Amino acid sequence: MSYDPNVLEATVNILAEAAPDADQTGEFPWTGIRAVHEAGLLESTVPTRYGGKGGTLADAAYILAALGRGDPSVALISAMTIFTHLGQAAKDHWPDDLYRSLLAEAKDRPLLLNAARVEPELGSPARGGLPATIARRTATGWLITGRKRFVTGAHGLTHFLVWAHTDEVPARVGTFVVPNGLPGIDVIENWKSLGMRATGSHDVEYVKVEIPVENVLELVDPSVAQQDNRAHAAINLALTAIYLGAAEAAQAAFIRFAHERVPANLGHPIARTERFVTLSGEIDLLVSGARQIIFGALERNQGEAEGFIRARLLAGRQIREAVQIAVRGIGNPGLNTDLGLERHFRDIQSVLVHAPQEDTSISILGRAAFERWNRADAERPAHSASMSILKTA
Repeated sequence: MSYDPNVLEATVNILAEAAPDADQTGEFPWTGIRAVHEAGLLESTVPTRYGGKGGTLADAAYILAALGRGDPSVALISAMTIFTHLGQAAKDHWPDDLYRSLLAEAKDRPLLLNAARVEPELGSPARGGLPATIARRTATGWLITGRKRFVTGAHGLTHFLVWAHTDEVPARVGTFVVPNGLPGIDVIENWKSLGMRATGSHDVEYVKVEIPVENVLELVDPSVAQQDNRAHAAINLALTAIYLGAAEAAQAAFIRFAHERVPANLGHPIARTERFVTLSGEIDLLVSGARQIIFGALERNQGEAEGFIRARLLAGRQIREAVQIAVRGIGNPGLNTDLGLERHFRDIQSVLVHAPQEDTSISILGRAAFERWNRADAERPAHSASMSILKTA
């Protein structure tokens, strides 16, 4: 385990206290982020070869589920850095000196990294296509020019990981490490989402932003640069743990309301009525079931992409339904900001919005099912296929 459960729980309490205000203002949630940093959670997955704790993907998911109970916006911003360290642990694709210099920065302030990949014309790379953002080679480095969308945590990031193509012939595609605050970077404040408001997932425009030559990861031919949705399936499932945490917070709000609400005509809490017992059971089935699905799949870790994709879709749908049941069950008080359930309901709508979206994920599963059948059909003896045809004729 790469974290202290007691420290984690104390951090969650700080996030939960600050979350309502962050949601209302939409400002960058510094209170929560500083708490996560001071708890050492942002670096929980730094590889042991760099002196880190070497947390696993399952460790990351447990951390994110807990942070999601406090403030899913803070959890999502934190996740981008936590996953970046996991990527380095697995692929070792960062220039060593650059990565070590970032870890040195993390001792004094929150090191916040996030990929800037989505573009206005391209949309999500999960659906295919290559970036319009260009990296022009100079005598001393690169000039980055382009516009990115949905850059979570834009104002508070220390570094953008910008996906771009080079001006070389032939062109290559890679990820360019762009420190925030450089001349030519403009955060365009257009994040006006229903929920997850404190993520500040604004557009960012880069105009001839100059970075050192070594600030680039994995420059490759465009033919091998397409996003592999199957390869990212486990990470996407771990990301869903954030919304599991939000659903658990909604469940807690529902239970608290049921025990505190004492109608005059009843003379006892509505938690003792059969209706609310049944509602509580339905919510628990869906929320606790989602936890079993997510962590069961991550801990088995058999590497089958379809298994992770199924788990993400099933858990995500259950989480969403559970919070809807809680809001419907409580009625008008559930839509009031005082209870907090309304905020959880809004946040939970993003559970399956992250790329790849539901339709893309369903298509992956559908094609895989067809391929399994085709392989099995090809391996069947010829007489078995004939008998099958006769039986259905």
